[in-house]
Amino acid sequence: MIDLNAMLAPGNIVRHPDHPEWGEGQVQSNIRGKITVNFPEAGKQVIDGARIFLVLVSF
Repeated sequence: MIDLNAMLAPGNIVRHPDHPEWGEGQVQSNIRGKITVNFPEAGKQVIDGARIFLVLVSF
């Protein structure tokens, strides 16, 4: 399986599959599978890329 989270880069817009109410967030960093995303309704969140597969909206 291809790890699409590994391809996420700063500036990409993503959605969290389990929290659609957070809105579309912007990737701030992606370091060793820890993806920091700034969501408009939830603020800065650090996502474990091994457990949650973010949905890419735009790049």
